[in-house]
Amino acid sequence: MPTLEEAKKKIEQLVVSKGFGNTKSEIPNKLLFAFIELGEASDAWKKAKPKEEIIEELIDVIFYIIDASRLIYPEANLDDFFDKKYIKNMSRPYRYGEQFRDSS
Repeated sequence: MPTLEEAKKKIEQLVVSKGFGNTKSEIPNKLLFAFIELGEASDAWKKAKPKEEIIEELIDVIFYIIDASRLIYPEANLDDFFDKKYIKNMSRPYRYGEQFRDSS
C-alpha cells in the first residue's frame, strides 16, 4: 500500500515537472485550491454525479493538502504525523465534540 511519504514525493515530481508553484509563497494558494476542490466534490455529490468523479475531486483535495504540507514542513514524515493524530483521535471519547452541538 502506498504511503503518504510516497505520495508526497510523487506530488512534488508532478508539481516540478508541470511547472506549478513550488515555493512557500504558494502555500495560501494551495490551501485555497484544496478548499475549492472540496467544494467541487460537495457539488458533485449534491448533483448525484458518478462516484468516480466525486472521488477524483477528493483526490485533488488530498494532492493540494499534501503539497502544502511538504512546503510548510518538508522534513516532516507524514506517515508518522498521520499515525500520531490517529492515535490521539482514537484516545478521545466516543463522538467527542458532540456535547457542544445544539440538540434542538
